[in-house]
Amino acid sequence: MLRTALRNVFAHKARLIMTALAVLLGVAFVSGTLVFAGTTANALRNASAQSLKGVAVSVRAEEVTDTDAAGGEDGRRTSALDGALARKIGRLPGVASVRPTVNGEATLAAKDGRPVNADSNGQNLATNYLPGKDGKDSHFPLKEGRGPVAPGELALDVKTAEKARYRIGDTVRFATDGPALTKKLVGTVSTDDPRVTAGGSLTLFDTSTAQQLFLHPGQFDEIAVAAKDGTDESALTDQVQVLLPKKGARATSGTDLAAEQSAQIAENTTSLTKTLLVFAGIALFVGVFIIANTFTMLIAQRSREIALMRAVGASRRQVVRSVLIEAALLGVVASVAGFALGLGIATAMRPLLNTTGAGLPDGPLVITPAAPLSSLAVGVLVTVLAAWLPSRKAAKIAPVAALSSVDQAPPARALLVRNVLGTLLTGAGVLVMLYVSTLRTSAESNLMVAMLGSALTLVGVIVLAPLLSRPLITLAGKVTTRFFGVSGKLAKENALRNPRRTAATASALMIGLALITGLTVGGYSAQLAMADEATQGLAADYKVTNSTTRGLDTDAADKVARVPGVAAAAPVTSAGLDTRGRYGVITGTDPKAFGKAARLDFRAGSLRDIGPGRIAVSDEFADQAGLGVGDTINAAMATGMDTGKAPKRKLTVVGIYAKIRAADDALGTLTDVLPYTGSKQLENVLVKAEPGKAAGLERKIRAALGDSPLLKVRSQEQLIKENNGSITTVLNMMYGLLGMAVVIAILGVVNTLAMSVFERTREIGMLRAIGLDRSGIKQMIRLESVVISLFGAVLGIGTGTFLAWAGGGLTTSSMQEYETVLPWERLGTFLALALMIGVLAAIWPARRAARLNMLQSIQPS
Repeated sequence: MLRTALRNVFAHKARLIMTALAVLLGVAFVSGTLVFAGTTANALRNASAQSLKGVAVSVRAEEVTDTDAAGGEDGRRTSALDGALARKIGRLPGVASVRPTVNGEATLAAKDGRPVNADSNGQNLATNYLPGKDGKDSHFPLKEGRGPVAPGELALDVKTAEKARYRIGDTVRFATDGPALTKKLVGTVSTDDPRVTAGGSLTLFDTSTAQQLFLHPGQFDEIAVAAKDGTDESALTDQVQVLLPKKGARATSGTDLAAEQSAQIAENTTSLTKTLLVFAGIALFVGVFIIANTFTMLIAQRSREIALMRAVGASRRQVVRSVLIEAALLGVVASVAGFALGLGIATAMRPLLNTTGAGLPDGPLVITPAAPLSSLAVGVLVTVLAAWLPSRKAAKIAPVAALSSVDQAPPARALLVRNVLGTLLTGAGVLVMLYVSTLRTSAESNLMVAMLGSALTLVGVIVLAPLLSRPLITLAGKVTTRFFGVSGKLAKENALRNPRRTAATASALMIGLALITGLTVGGYSAQLAMADEATQGLAADYKVTNSTTRGLDTDAADKVARVPGVAAAAPVTSAGLDTRGRYGVITGTDPKAFGKAARLDFRAGSLRDIGPGRIAVSDEFADQAGLGVGDTINAAMATGMDTGKAPKRKLTVVGIYAKIRAADDALGTLTDVLPYTGSKQLENVLVKAEPGKAAGLERKIRAALGDSPLLKVRSQEQLIKENNGSITTVLNMMYGLLGMAVVIAILGVVNTLAMSVFERTREIGMLRAIGLDRSGIKQMIRLESVVISLFGAVLGIGTGTFLAWAGGGLTTSSMQEYETVLPWERLGTFLALALMIGVLAAIWPARRAARLNMLQSIQPS
């Protein structure tokens, strides 16, 4: 039977190639994901090991915001680590050296004035340059120039300098948490920090300058301790801990720190790996339909051969074994090729994900034994399991009955059982999803229920596909018959000839399109909701904010108001408001300017009534707290929700408005709210331009506020784009991952049509003999492909839309404006894509059918 299986593989290699491609692509996805995960984890560990190289003990400070002598916050941190402590640690026996460092963030402006990485401040690193006896810092190898040694100097990593187009000697403009500063670039360095290698920036200052910018003179964020050879790391850690103050600092051994970082790396890469493996599983699941379809058709075509084997003594078990060996051989070959392709996918995945801001470091490709073994096991197992049912069907072929039949229709009883099972599964899935549509939070338990309902619905539709194929394909056949005559009618009849085969082919495409449609409908609806939230009630042309949490100076609105072309500049800040047992957020502003920058719909009162001690509240907050115009309340106002110990003050309600995002739960004057904010600064400034003066106003506003790289001056379009940025990135990534499943589905359509042409050789020969020309044969095959593809598309789009609608309610808690909106243009594009898939998939089978020799085709085999 092994020799028989080998002969069958070589005899039908052309027919098995598409199946092999389906397995190959699925395995490539799995192997690529596993290799990528191992490579990323190794790169992160290496980067971590570089930063911990030679570190026996790490002493880290707990950050505390300090206040200056005038009593106001200076925005800098205070640390329990200082130079005196570093010297004490350096005198301990066993200590080779200490490295005290200052850590912060500095956002640069490029040479042309544009901010560099302004939206990713966490990756804009800044620290101190610590030269040794040779005048160089071994932690940051110099590429050009020298390290900074004076207050007016800085150094940059070489990639940032190139990106910002700075050269040695240029004046670099940057900001830490306030106005723009300038210093001279004296050197460029290299670094292995993963945040920098993945697209961030590194700015180096001399130690005293770094302390002035981020801490206080003489203070440090961390002291790295290097030990002499033979020193016990644990004992040294205990000795260092004794020297530390009781609060504000912690000593960790280098081994423990490496373990903590490794655990964090494993946690970060595991979630990404699991996500990618889910999509690899989807691709393999789609491939199962193609494999099962291929072996079912091969067995139908080889029924005479199998019958003869049974007649000469082959047992059912031997027939099953022969088919499974054939499948295993196919799985081995496809898995090996898939693993090789997966290496290419793993190589391309890092730069692809880094374009989305993933921040993954460079590193060599790492192939662990688990990757090839898992890929081989998955490929072979999936192929063998998919061929198992066809192999059992082959074993049931009667030695005599099969000799006179090439293709038999599926038994009516089997289809009846399948239809009943499909109805039960689909009904259960629909009921679960209808329940999900009533849920309003994305709690983990609700998500699990939604996943169960989606899986049941998809599986149910797949099982019911043969039953659904007849009415849908008959309807499509009326169109093809009307416009394409005999070729259209024959295409319809061919598609209906074997409902199982048609359903299996269409189901592969249906799964991919159902998931893509669900993502598209949900993503499009979420984008509209977030766009509405970003600009809800906003009449301003620009919104000015700061990239850091510090905010804007209190006179920022006055400065902007004096810019030519500005009609109004409304200062905005907020604080927590607690009254009558209800917590809300109160917005402080200039009511007159705010009336021009925002659109408020007052139910009672107006903006003109707001003044010192007089506030307006939203209709929602008024209902919750039982407030009406004229009510006087004792309210506690404080930063965030910390209103428990805040002093009470009397406020009078003078207006009620429809709640909008720009005005929160209550609206008062800036002088009433500003003292209760954490930073005592503005959160943003809303700018309304004079008619026709909005264009080019951004540069003028930036200049009026000092043109700090931290400033963000965004139009409404930019606000929407930024708000939707994460969803757009995720959707594009999902489309790319699900695209693999669609490609495999296309291969399935090609494979089914090609094998169908071989199966219908005599039929096609007869059609040619009675007058159907080659173009008619091509048209028949193309229309059959289009009908099958459109059937899969209609099922997929319909199922995906239903699942997106039912699951949409889960986002209500995080997006109150969410409602399901169908993106008709995109859905139409999917239908057009299915039409294109049908046409393209039929090119090779149609040409093959048209080239069949008429006389040879009709000869009895």
